Amino acid sequence: MSTRIRHTVAAVAVAAAVTGTTLLGVSVSANAATSGAHGALTISNGTKYVLVNGRRVNFGVPVHDLAWAPNGNKAAFVDGSGNLDVANPDGSGRVVVARNPGNQNWSHPTWQVRATDTRNGIPGADNLIFAARAKDVSRLEYVSAKAVHGTPKTLSLNGEPGPGETRLPQTGNVWPNGGGKYGTSVYANVHTGDVYIRDDYIRQQGGALTKGSEPALSPSGDEVVFVRSVAGHDHVFVESLTHNSAAKDLTPHATTDYTEPAWSPNGATLAVRTPNGIVTIPASGKGRPSKVTSAVGLPTYRP
Repeated sequence: MSTRIRHTVAAVAVAAAVTGTTLLGVSVSANAATSGAHGALTISNGTKYVLVNGRRVNFGVPVHDLAWAPNGNKAAFVDGSGNLDVANPDGSGRVVVARNPGNQNWSHPTWQVRATDTRNGIPGADNLIFAARAKDVSRLEYVSAKAVHGTPKTLSLNGEPGPGETRLPQTGNVWPNGGGKYGTSVYANVHTGDVYIRDDYIRQQGGALTKGSEPALSPSGDEVVFVRSVAGHDHVFVESLTHNSAAKDLTPHATTDYTEPAWSPNGATLAVRTPNGIVTIPASGKGRPSKVTSAVGLPTYRP
């Protein structure tokens, strides 16, 4: 990542089946679980049941790649028909935000939420960004999170390359993930093997960050975690966007694959997928992975 982009980000920061599975060592009341309590660890695996703090919540349709709104009041996901849906935390009030035209594979929605900035003349945003693959070509698209059967548009990926940098790739982009207060998102590219950042809050719209995949932006927008292969296993790394420091391996002793990291709302913990269930890892790197459930699926936290 160029120094120019790091300084830009710093400036912006200132201005197994789910059925019957329970979290290991976690006591959850029935009311808290079924209501999807704030701070809850949730796991989606393509069934209609989402695991919320160890209890099943029936969303009524298959749920793929569930992602929570920054305020935790809505969940976005891809349903069994490939459409993009938004629902309440208990699965009720489901709305088809965008209907898949039938020849695309949609995946990994993320929220782009930003308050209106009247001082700088920047409009607010409440969008969903997701990856759309058609004819083996993947692009990032977006649609209003409040739409009903809306029509997604291709996300603009611009940025002025610095010395030694190239133009941002327009295809092969996957796994978008948003964070922070300014609509910033990160994503990966399957062709270059890089993680990129996108920030349309200001003129500088993005650039390459590091080698890796499956990135997740911290709630503060100051750090990004990602997956990188090391000695035959997938490791989870964290890198600061505001300091010129090297990426830190949070799983240096990995004997299995650690993938799909997700930040806790306070930014202190990461939930990470393994072949045998979900583990948590201190984001500081001071501690080893701790298994919290044998359920296998995409982890995320409700803010």
